[in-house]
Amino acid sequence: MPSVPKKDGTQYLDQGVLSRLMAQTLVTPLPMEGSVAGLHKSPHRGSSVEFAEYREYSPGDDPRLLDWRVYARSDRFYVKEFEAETNLRCYLTLDCSASMSFESEHGQRLETGKSIAATLAYLLINQGDAAGLLTVDAKGVDELPARRNPAHVRNMLSILAKKKPAKEADLPKALHEIAERVRRRALIVVLSDFFCDLPELMEAIKHLRFQRHDVSLFHLLDPAELNFSFDRPIRFVDLEGPDNLITEPAIIRKEYLKQINAFLDEFRNECHANGVEYRRVLLDRPYEDVLVSFLSDRARKSV
Repeated sequence: MPSVPKKDGTQYLDQGVLSRLMAQTLVTPLPMEGSVAGLHKSPHRGSSVEFAEYREYSPGDDPRLLDWRVYARSDRFYVKEFEAETNLRCYLTLDCSASMSFESEHGQRLETGKSIAATLAYLLINQGDAAGLLTVDAKGVDELPARRNPAHVRNMLSILAKKKPAKEADLPKALHEIAERVRRRALIVVLSDFFCDLPELMEAIKHLRFQRHDVSLFHLLDPAELNFSFDRPIRFVDLEGPDNLITEPAIIRKEYLKQINAFLDEFRNECHANGVEYRRVLLDRPYEDVLVSFLSDRARKSV
């Protein structure tokens, strides 16, 4: 008897993947702001955890922070400063536009995005950090606020299970809105095919960076979009509009590959130039591999 598809979103959490990733921690190299002690550096100096540097004593400083050993050596008053640590808030931003419905033998683009979002949310909340969900469709941005409560994962899974590819969505406009809506510094993870005007997209991403957010982009692509491996006349349908085109792939393959590779190179270079993390997710490969690389690279940069 065939199994009945789950409708509660738990299908987006692979227990094998989670067990292999649990040993890793998701961290950010940028200072974060939060309400509880955590794993991540804060922009504020405090009296917690890890010594940072000395500075000269000023009237009004807490005398308990004076370093008397330094005074004995230099006959001058110096105050110890410490690096406060705090919890991370991460907003997982999922593009639900119609182009995310693209599907091949490797699965649907949106479904892969949901699995990555659910897995990251589970890992974040498990390590004591807060995760929120932002979904972008034709109506704009829907927000599930960032929370640390383990029960919050179930709320997120329920929303993911209900989300379907919508009509055309304005991702750059949505990212501008998110930059203004998320007031405190946070990690913003965007899962999309990023098929939109590149200058407009980069302006929105720069807006996020101007607000001091740590930004990571997961670019979901099917291999067919990269190698254009069609070998007979085919109808191409615009998933977000009424247009369609019947053509011979061999005639347009060279120009298509030139254009798509130029777009990808420019996109990646613009991200690097603006301090934005760019990761390509190919649908024919396990998304676990991308997450392992993502977590490992971040841990290395935060040392």
